[in-house]
Amino acid sequence: MVDFMITLAAMLAGVAFLLALWRFFLGPSDADRIVAFDTLTVISLTGIVLIAYLDGRGIYLDVALVYALLSFLGVIVVARHLEKGL
Repeated sequence: MVDFMITLAAMLAGVAFLLALWRFFLGPSDADRIVAFDTLTVISLTGIVLIAYLDGRGIYLDVALVYALLSFLGVIVVARHLEKGL
């Protein structure tokens, strides 16, 4: 049952990644692209955590944590730039 749920989560994350990628490339405004980029990073984090679980390696969780912090800072910087307040 757990294997089925992991497989289902991976498939749903893949579909969500494709939809967010579509919004990233075809978004009508820069704000839509920023939100899509943030969504892509969250979905990528999900993929890293799933790989860490499947491989049984905890070091990937550290990588996911650093990636989450850097993506959060990147989105904040770009949002500040869009507001012209940087």
